[in-house]
Amino acid sequence: MTTFSVRYIVDDVDEAVEFYTRNLRFELVMRPGPGFAMLRSGGLRLLLNAPDGGGGAGRRLSDGRRPEPGGWNRFQMEVEDLDATVDALRSGGVGFRGDIVDGRGGRQALAVDPSGNPIELFEPQAS
Repeated sequence: MTTFSVRYIVDDVDEAVEFYTRNLRFELVMRPGPGFAMLRSGGLRLLLNAPDGGGGAGRRLSDGRRPEPGGWNRFQMEVEDLDATVDALRSGGVGFRGDIVDGRGGRQALAVDPSGNPIELFEPQAS
């Protein structure tokens, strides 16, 4: 199996680890220092970095810009029942960007982690 990695900049690595392991069933793979954690779900590795929290990914760029969370890039998690998944996550205090959106290939909702990074929950259209 090929492993893919996605890196998210987060405000608080501890809070992000708790969010992903509790709500989305990620497994903690390593936590070598306070500014970094690696999580896994299936073939996806999720790398969590705090800004200026150690390692190269969180450091300021040569022009002074600082990595920050948020934005619109995201990874997609396929779910069998989007309505039930959204209801369960909302009941657990997870925030969302808007409501469920119907598209050509299925339905999606954008959950947000504690730092504002989006996670697309996707229910494919029945064939």
